[in-house]
Amino acid sequence: MNRVLSITLIVALFIITACGGGGGQSKIDQIKEQSKIEPANSESNVPASERITLDNKGVGRIKNVTLSETIDQEMVERGLALFNTNCSACHKIDKRFIGPSPKGIMSRRSPEWIMNMILDPQLMVEQDRCAKDLLVEFNGAAMANQNMTEEQARDILEYFRTL
Repeated sequence: MNRVLSITLIVALFIITACGGGGGQSKIDQIKEQSKIEPANSESNVPASERITLDNKGVGRIKNVTLSETIDQEMVERGLALFNTNCSACHKIDKRFIGPSPKGIMSRRSPEWIMNMILDPQLMVEQDRCAKDLLVEFNGAAMANQNMTEEQARDILEYFRTL
């Protein structure tokens, strides 16, 4: 009986150790470590949520967005509805929350960056410096991929133009 118990205990310890046992780095720790190695933007002392990176289009399928001089109210209404349904759990208009406030985003980020972040936040966090810095700034709260279409992301972008 003692031998069976000993073998069971050894197997259990082996399984716990083999499964990681908490020794691995979390995604946020990996990104923080990477941020120490990679040369930072000259504005690194400015929080990512306040940094102005209008020349950065981000990483993803959106390469060019042309905005008309006038705001399309139908797109704004659709964008507002999409924002309220998919984004408002983490983003509040007038304050920092789980994620940054979208108010004033158009003066800090390019339309392409915004759409790429909406469409594929994981790719952006993996390959875009500003997105990585935002993840660190917001304590590893990664933006969820809402599986938006380009049209939906464009509607949200048009809504952001009104904020």
